[in-house]
Amino acid sequence: MEQIFSYGTLQSKEIQMQVFNKLLIGTPDQLAGYKLKDLQIEEEFGIEDYFVATPSENPSDAVDGIVYSISSADLAKADQFESNAYKRVEITLKSGIVAWIYIEN
Repeated sequence: MEQIFSYGTLQSKEIQMQVFNKLLIGTPDQLAGYKLKDLQIEEEFGIEDYFVATPSENPSDAVDGIVYSISSADLAKADQFESNAYKRVEITLKSGIVAWIYIEN
C-alpha cells in the first residue's frame, strides 16, 4: 500500500468517487515546515483557483490534511487527476508516516 497526504481536493467525497470510484478512509495528520499558497490553473472552462503546499522558511508553519492508504493503481489515478502544475514527492508527516504529496511543479 501507498500513503498519500491530501490537503485539498482529494479530500472531497465527490472527487474521490470520480477519481477512485470509491470513498477513501483516512487519518488527520500534518505536514510541518510547509504553507499553502494560491495557485491558478487553466482548465477547460477558464482559470480556476486552487492552492498548493510549498516549503516555508518558518519551521512552525504547517499544513493540515488527511493521510490515506491507497493501492499503487489508485496512486496512478491520482497522478492522472492532478494537473501538471503539481508534482508528486515523498515527505514525512508529523506522525512519522512517510507519504506522497502533490506540491508545486
